[in-house]
Amino acid sequence: MEPLFDFLGSYWWLVFPLSGVFAAWGSSWSKASERRHQRKVELYRLKHQGVAVEQARSGEIETLLTAHDAVNKRWLDYELDAAKLIDYPIMTDVREPLTVAFLRAKREADALRPADSDELSRNRLAEYRNAVNDFDVAFRVAESEAHRLKDTAFSGAERQRLTTARKLVTVAVDEAATPAERQTAYRRARRELDGLIVLPDATIASLEEKVARMLGTGPEKAQA
Repeated sequence: MEPLFDFLGSYWWLVFPLSGVFAAWGSSWSKASERRHQRKVELYRLKHQGVAVEQARSGEIETLLTAHDAVNKRWLDYELDAAKLIDYPIMTDVREPLTVAFLRAKREADALRPADSDELSRNRLAEYRNAVNDFDVAFRVAESEAHRLKDTAFSGAERQRLTTARKLVTVAVDEAATPAERQTAYRRARRELDGLIVLPDATIASLEEKVARMLGTGPEKAQA
């Protein structure tokens, strides 16, 4: 140990230049460490930023699908209810521009609806968003007009036929009515509506199914 102490005692002045070397090395290591830390932070930020963007995209798609379903459900409330369509006949009148616009908007939104949300590119998502918004607005406008006008586009005699058909449809699906009454009411309702309102196929099928279910027969029997 004494030789070491003798060396240090003789060359104590080396402490000053060596301390500068150590200080410079420490500073360089510190900067390198800081750069590594910054790169890790940046990679972490980019990774989680991508996750956040994807989560936001998925959330928007779910919101659009829910909105699309909501408008379709509101339309089904008419399409599957003959009595409601008789009350608001414009909803199925393809001579009415607002009805045509809403049915076209529905068709476009349904066509753009993704089977799998992963299929939607950014452009396709924008198209689908616009289509759903257009569908919603077009339906609201058509529905508002239908509720405003009701059956005013028909003559007095035609309105009377609509009123009669509305009552007959109610009897046709009334559990308290006899099978014979329901069957007769259904046939008469179809005759009253002939030439006044063209019921969608889905509306007729739904009505026939309800009548047939109460009669304990198939839809073809209800048409007899």
